[in-house]
Amino acid sequence: MPFGMVSRFLETEARALLTRLGRVKPFVLHMPMLPAAGISPSALTAIERFLAQGRGELQGLVMKFLAWLTSRAGNDASPAEAQRRFTFLRLRFNAILTQFDIFADVLNQRSEHENGVWLSGLDVAAADALAIPGGYFDMPPVICYLDRGHGAAIRRARTRLPGGGDNPVAVVRVPRERMVGAGIASSLVHEVGHQGAALLDLINSLRPVLQGLQNKGGEEQLAWSLWERWISEILADFWALCRVGAAATTGLIGVVSLPRAFVFRISLDDPHPFAWIRVVLSCAMGNGLYPHGQWDRLARLWHAFYPTAELDPQRSKILVLLESTMPAFVALLVNHRPRSLRGKSLGEVLTHPQRSPERLTPLYRQWKALPGQMFAAAPSLVFAVIGQARIDGHLNPEEESKLLAELLTHWAMRNSLDTTAQCALQLPAGTARPA
Repeated sequence: MPFGMVSRFLETEARALLTRLGRVKPFVLHMPMLPAAGISPSALTAIERFLAQGRGELQGLVMKFLAWLTSRAGNDASPAEAQRRFTFLRLRFNAILTQFDIFADVLNQRSEHENGVWLSGLDVAAADALAIPGGYFDMPPVICYLDRGHGAAIRRARTRLPGGGDNPVAVVRVPRERMVGAGIASSLVHEVGHQGAALLDLINSLRPVLQGLQNKGGEEQLAWSLWERWISEILADFWALCRVGAAATTGLIGVVSLPRAFVFRISLDDPHPFAWIRVVLSCAMGNGLYPHGQWDRLARLWHAFYPTAELDPQRSKILVLLESTMPAFVALLVNHRPRSLRGKSLGEVLTHPQRSPERLTPLYRQWKALPGQMFAAAPSLVFAVIGQARIDGHLNPEEESKLLAELLTHWAMRNSLDTTAQCALQLPAGTARPA
């Protein structure tokens, strides 16, 4: 076959890629949303820069391919070789579009009535839950979106995206069934905890310690191997407990309250602790962080929901081993001093005295009399207070849903106005400021 025909066909196909690439516009040109529903400027800037870099790279690859087609090497190449080069170019093009779609799916929801503004409020809450004093890491932007499914998830910042490149922002997926009501704080802050643990390199810090305990042998070896396998999910639960208190445990109960067969399904390959032990561990960690009698009451409630008396001997043995090592494991977590925390322990850095039940309960009564204080408080503290009020019986589900909707809207509006004010203050001298 004459190479001229091959060259003309592949040239038009490559130029077609350029025309479609030209249709991929920056989000700021075609995303309709209320100002209060928008993502933070830092998140939008990071996304736009990342995608612009990908578009520029792809455009360069297409132009390089077109130049190769007309070169001596291209004229000497076989049709199969030319098609092979174009095929890889098109795969790269599709990967760039996949990255665009990841963020488009998130941003499209910002135009949904109410949900868009609430998602912006969740962005603010997520950022607050991730932030810890001390300057231990650089905060990545966090954005949230809704999706079907039972559980939440996160695409962490600085992890590889499909097609290459590091994700410029943390993207948290929140189940629609949790919007807006009980458990939303637990799901959100658990996923934020995955990002925080990665930024502090906690998994790599703890795994050698847990492996050392396994190497001691004995009956407890299996328990320590399971704690190590589950450490990623456990650290995320630990982070949520530190930031929102018992709301993390009650929200977890809402997620993993499944038919009995699933609650006791033990898979040695699953990175998630099986549901029954996960709730028991949450209560134990809560008591290790913020000692109080409520954790024992929650654990007894969980035991009543899912009694262990009729379990088979193998499962019973695993439960006994895990519960016998649990106090030592919780103490290890609370007192662990990773290099990233510069000599401080996890308990010292992540906990806050205000999150203890003794402080949360009177704080809710105070806020009922002075609601302005609640709306001015940090979102993670507000989640902790509301969760504690639910446990204490001072807040019913209907009131909670209404209050959370108001709070999310307020956080979104406050953040939007603060951002606008900051931008106005940074205008060049002589530029007219908005009235």
